[in-house]
Amino acid sequence: MRVLAIDQGTSATKAVVFGDDGDTLASVEVAVAPRAVSGGGVEQDPEQLWDSVCAAGRDAIARAGGSVSAVGFANQGETVLAWDRGTGRPLSSAVSWQDRRAATICADLAPHAEQLTRTTGLPLDPYFAAPKMTWLRRHVTGEGVVTTSDSWLVHRLTGAFVTDVTTASRTMLLDLKRRAWSAEACAAFGLDGEDLPHVVGSAQEIGRTDAFGPSLALSGLSVDQQAALVGEHCLEPGESKCTYGTGAFLLANAGARPFTSSAGLAVSVAWQLGADVAYCIDGQVYAAGAAVAWLCRWGFLGRAEDLDRVAGSVRDGGGVTVVPALSGLGAPWWRPDALASIEGIGPGTEPAHVVRATVEGLAAQVTLLARATATDLGRPLALLRVDGGLTRSRELMQTQADLLQVPVEVASSPHATAAGVAALARLGAGDGRALGDVIPPALAHTRYEPAITAAEADERLARVERVVARLVGGAEPAR
Repeated sequence: MRVLAIDQGTSATKAVVFGDDGDTLASVEVAVAPRAVSGGGVEQDPEQLWDSVCAAGRDAIARAGGSVSAVGFANQGETVLAWDRGTGRPLSSAVSWQDRRAATICADLAPHAEQLTRTTGLPLDPYFAAPKMTWLRRHVTGEGVVTTSDSWLVHRLTGAFVTDVTTASRTMLLDLKRRAWSAEACAAFGLDGEDLPHVVGSAQEIGRTDAFGPSLALSGLSVDQQAALVGEHCLEPGESKCTYGTGAFLLANAGARPFTSSAGLAVSVAWQLGADVAYCIDGQVYAAGAAVAWLCRWGFLGRAEDLDRVAGSVRDGGGVTVVPALSGLGAPWWRPDALASIEGIGPGTEPAHVVRATVEGLAAQVTLLARATATDLGRPLALLRVDGGLTRSRELMQTQADLLQVPVEVASSPHATAAGVAALARLGAGDGRALGDVIPPALAHTRYEPAITAAEADERLARVERVVARLVGGAEPAR
């Protein structure tokens, strides 16, 4: 069975056609352009997202020679918009997961934060969908429906009004135990009168679409990061991956029972296949590729491809410490008001030192997430599987292994998210095999082993932790 996988991301929409054996037959990437607006906002043009989905999918099928049986669709997760169910017309811009304008709404709801987390598994933060949905209702429009972007795109594709359970679990509106909309959470956000989409599983036929040419079954749905967890073969409790894209997103398989994190992380649905459910722990660094883009914009790098050459030209950061919190700090601090920081600049500081320190700051934040994950799992990570564009940086990946003090394995395929949602689509289209049997083999392209001692890693981490503590007013991350 040939499957088309659509990975609709922040900076691009990718379309990949996988063959009967899971081999990649064609891949296409169409850029999309988020735009920063005043007040901490980040928006996208919904019609550009739609056009990119159609163009990438059609081109990929054409390059693969046609004859595709099913479609899997992965989405950004926490990006939202208002739209008209009758016409499918957008009534607002798409408010990106990076958008921080709902911080005041979260501040107003602070007395309800603990209960919301117990119900939904998610800390109260503007990163998640519900605060942004409320912000849209208060500041943009009361018309139409307000949903995550997947519901609008799937409606355009098939006419169905749905969201899958992994995406629903990223809204702060889903009761994580029941996997159904929570009346109490909806009321807290002032969304109790909203027409919310039907929550469906990860692998089932939703409808058919002719957006890519011949009529195809849409049979796999997932948030992009959960799809990557599947694509990286993290199918057993404790197995973990980190995707380095616009941000860096660390997820660990947490098994079949929901719980509330004791380490300040988010807990959500990893996948649901019929009655079988898996949950995951996750944390995020909001600026990974975005931090590299910032280095380019300010002249520290000529282009992103120069990252290793420049970072590798110096032994260390030369006393510079960078916390690249360009969109605030996520887990385990949850401080959307935190600002990025560059400390330790002196007369001898070169641009290369700032680049090197940014690499270390990013790897340090991921390491702190891994330590918080270990607290919830009850054991340290034994291995981190990684994917995404920034895994091409040997300097970043070696630094990550050094600070983690565990091996880091780079996926052989650059399409982990697409591979995961394609596997779900196969199952939804009737493939009777187990999940692990429909995912392309988990082959490591490169394996990085720690090259420094644990004491050296702790010393380097401590420098970043001290700066983060000052940024958040003395709060230390959970251990």
